[in-house]
Amino acid sequence: MDAGIALRHLEVVDESANHSVPVGAESHFKVVAVSDEFDGRPRIQRHRQINSLLQGEFDAGMHALAIHAYTEAEWRARFGEAPMSPPCAGGSGI
Repeated sequence: MDAGIALRHLEVVDESANHSVPVGAESHFKVVAVSDEFDGRPRIQRHRQINSLLQGEFDAGMHALAIHAYTEAEWRARFGEAPMSPPCAGGSGI
């Protein structure tokens, strides 16, 4: 069992409204994941890793998942600096 992926960036977009599904179906999603763990891995291995982590969602009715998986270097080369955020320096205690 895969414990997870150390992510630098994650976007999850519900694209269900773009498909012929009942209102509120929430069955079609897009994931954009940026992780240095993808370095040296072909796209199919990246997709398999993400699919494995989300198997429970498929079992619960998710029908489709578009996956865009990048290393940080690939992301920066393709899209520039944003939306990467600096590492958290700790909370303010509020």
